[in-house]
Amino acid sequence: MQAVLDSPIEYLKGVGPQRGELLRKELGITCFRDLLFHFPFRYIDRSRFHHVREITDEMPQVQLRGKLGPLKAVGEKQGRRLTATLTDTTGSIELVWFKGLRWLQGSLKPGEEYIVFGKPLSYRGRPNLPHPEMELASTWEHGIDAALQPVYSITEKLAARGLTSRAIWKLQKALLPQIAGQLPETLGRDQLQLLGGMGREEAFRQVHAPRDPGLLEAARRRLKFEELFFIQLGLLRQKQLAQRTQHGHVFDRVGDLVNSFYTTQLPFELTGAQKRVVKEIRKDMGSGRQMNRLLQGDVGSGKTLVGLLCMLIALDNGFQGALMAPTEILAQQHFTTLTRMLGSMPIEVRLLTGSTKAAERRSILDALRLGAVHIIVGTHALLEDRVVFHKLGLVVIDEQHRFGVAQRARLWAKSTVPPHVLVMTATPIPRTLAMTLYGDLDTSIIDELPPGRKPIRTVHRYDSSRNAVFGFLEKEIAMGRQVYVVYPLIEESTKKDSSPQAALDLKDLTDGFESMSRRFPLPKYAVGMVHGRMDQATKDYEMARFKKGETSILVATTVIEVGVDVPNASVMVIENAERFGLSQLHQLRGRVGRGADQSYCILMTGDKLGNDARTRIATMVSTNDGFVIAETDLRLRGPGDLLGTQQSGLPQLRIADLVEDQELLQQARQVARRTLEEDPDIRLPKNAPIANTLRERKDEVVWGRIS
Repeated sequence: MQAVLDSPIEYLKGVGPQRGELLRKELGITCFRDLLFHFPFRYIDRSRFHHVREITDEMPQVQLRGKLGPLKAVGEKQGRRLTATLTDTTGSIELVWFKGLRWLQGSLKPGEEYIVFGKPLSYRGRPNLPHPEMELASTWEHGIDAALQPVYSITEKLAARGLTSRAIWKLQKALLPQIAGQLPETLGRDQLQLLGGMGREEAFRQVHAPRDPGLLEAARRRLKFEELFFIQLGLLRQKQLAQRTQHGHVFDRVGDLVNSFYTTQLPFELTGAQKRVVKEIRKDMGSGRQMNRLLQGDVGSGKTLVGLLCMLIALDNGFQGALMAPTEILAQQHFTTLTRMLGSMPIEVRLLTGSTKAAERRSILDALRLGAVHIIVGTHALLEDRVVFHKLGLVVIDEQHRFGVAQRARLWAKSTVPPHVLVMTATPIPRTLAMTLYGDLDTSIIDELPPGRKPIRTVHRYDSSRNAVFGFLEKEIAMGRQVYVVYPLIEESTKKDSSPQAALDLKDLTDGFESMSRRFPLPKYAVGMVHGRMDQATKDYEMARFKKGETSILVATTVIEVGVDVPNASVMVIENAERFGLSQLHQLRGRVGRGADQSYCILMTGDKLGNDARTRIATMVSTNDGFVIAETDLRLRGPGDLLGTQQSGLPQLRIADLVEDQELLQQARQVARRTLEEDPDIRLPKNAPIANTLRERKDEVVWGRIS
């Protein structure tokens, strides 16, 4: 089997060296296996033929049969094109090509009868067919398999060299006979029975050369299930292995520090959700196994407090705690929050970031190594080799999807016995993504806001309503409240970005600052500005002024998306809101509503909005539920764009889709769990195909591993 599937693609009939090189460069297809796994993304019905007189430019696609007229080269340079007419018994239609003209002139045969397929457009009031698929009628493959034609993704270069979607289909049909009997089954008896019994080889055959819609649907479902099943099986086996082999520190003591904090420092009663989550974490940390738990909670739900309580449990048991955040501003905010919460308690908390001065860094590292630092808060700086712990017991990772897997593993390695790991995120993760990314983790969700918090009211306003918005801001400021005004900025760092778009964004920001300063002038008002290109000292100064209430309006970029907590700020105005993603809009909205006052989020846009932008704005206005927002974001952007495939560890799916196939993913996970419950080591004869497949895939990445 391996020999056939590993054959270089140029050895397939119809490919050859030149086409093989193109397929390698354009689609990454290097061997027979790559071509087999290059699945169609849709199918078109080629069973019906139209007449020329029927055609309008409103029709999605048409198929014609007629005689090809003479080829004519028209225009010069960029305007050069090739035209011809196709004539049937009812009339003629113009065919036109703008690319690959030399190849077309050498391959098309005027005077011959052709089968033509394409999307009609209108030119000067008459329909034409630009870049249609062409095939000599004498070689047209009759038969039922031509009724449902697969459509494959291609590139412009491939199309220009004659490697159209239909040409790829022909290559697939040339490949299928060669793999007959060469594709061993991957699923066990029970899984196959659940899927209706369709074997793997038949599924590939039906996907690439479908005989009817019912068989095609069954084949696609079988191959999608297989892909999702092995991902989930890998995640669940990883979790199973961890429970068997990865011993953890036993934190069985809740002592003076936790009790003292609870009775003297906690300013309010924990919510029911926080109590439930702390109970789940305590059970994990006392079990003797290493904890790997994902803590999800919306902005302002109190995750940091839960993380602190867990670190105090570690301290009560004689261990140190570490909290790692992806940015300096967020690490600084966590440090400030923890220090404030702990008050005068005898706990040494230190901050370590890339900006920490050399002398202070040496002092922190020495104290950490000796155990004099109880809780260390930091950024990637915590991963450096010279950071040595006295006794690391718990690692809290905030917004962990911003860290690479290798980075997190370096923190894990700083303890002989792996520390307990609590992953926190304020970016709600849709259930399907959570099952795929964190399927080997236990999950806790804080689904309540602290008492006294009022839901943020979100409204959408067009630029034409700006004066009314300004009037509203005046009233809020008159009541002693403060306002954020956020502008988009393409690149949020101190690195120089000379791109035209970045310069335009920065101009929008500075123009907005000047406009707000004119509308809200001194001495009655004070307007500040902060963005990622400012030096740290200036940024800190402006933020401090806003926190103290010395400025009533802060014009900013997304630098304030995370890590800024000003309870007195009650209004968030987001300019050009259509340019932000849903997750980012939700994060920005979470900067207000931190106090007891009613808070507002005003989404400002121009009059013209695309469909996706309208959906994002409408979603923000209709709900404050981060999980509803995350599901909508997943549908709009897809999983890779939502979390960043490279950093998040999302598997590259070939045929399944985490948006469209949510129900199938859940089924695959349930079946994988049942399989492992019945056969933990995959040794039963009926599961032999699964065991063989796992052995073949032993080098693949375990996607859900967090450290």
